[in-house]
Amino acid sequence: MREILGKRRRLLSQSSDRGPELIDSALTFATEWQWPVLPGVTADPQGRSRCGCPDPECTVPGAHPFDPGLLAATTEARMVRWWWSNRPAAPIILATGGTAPCAVSLPALAASRALVALDRQGIRLGPVVASPTRWSFLVRPYTMEQLGELLYAKDFVPGSLRFHGEGGYIALPPSETGGGDIRWERAPLPGSASPWVPDVEAVVDAVVDALTRTGVSAPEL
Repeated sequence: MREILGKRRRLLSQSSDRGPELIDSALTFATEWQWPVLPGVTADPQGRSRCGCPDPECTVPGAHPFDPGLLAATTEARMVRWWWSNRPAAPIILATGGTAPCAVSLPALAASRALVALDRQGIRLGPVVASPTRWSFLVRPYTMEQLGELLYAKDFVPGSLRFHGEGGYIALPPSETGGGDIRWERAPLPGSASPWVPDVEAVVDAVVDALTRTGVSAPEL
């Protein structure tokens, strides 16, 4: 029992080490960039691959909102400070859409190859958020009508592409989740008031084209 408690204390200690970095980042997103955020569910300290939520089969452990719910996302500094003062290890969850960026995500291997191809083509991209399994390209807010028209016009859209629009969310760096660390693969420019992000059309067109040109199948994940 003493050994188990010791392991748990070490896990909690490691998580709390990120407290100042997490709260500083959350405040930057909320107050400087006006991105509404909220704390996510922390991973289960007894098993980092498991989620702290009640769902034993949660597919995004520690990388989603639960209590509070997504509608509580805010840009208010006082609320952000209160949340992360009480939950210093909580992942930072961005509520996508509205005044905040949306995102297009795909499996990490396909995304890394697509990013190389996009750079070669000179396509301008905004911030790219990476987890061990998926990367998310941040884009300007879009409506479901815009997205529907965009996808309808495509002959082929990889089934592994996911779209995080109004009512969606993604975890932001430097969060630690059950699936691994969240980091910037393409970081925002330092000192920017609010990071520039491209239109969703430009990203989807470029990603689909890059996946087709490079022969990456982007399997379902």
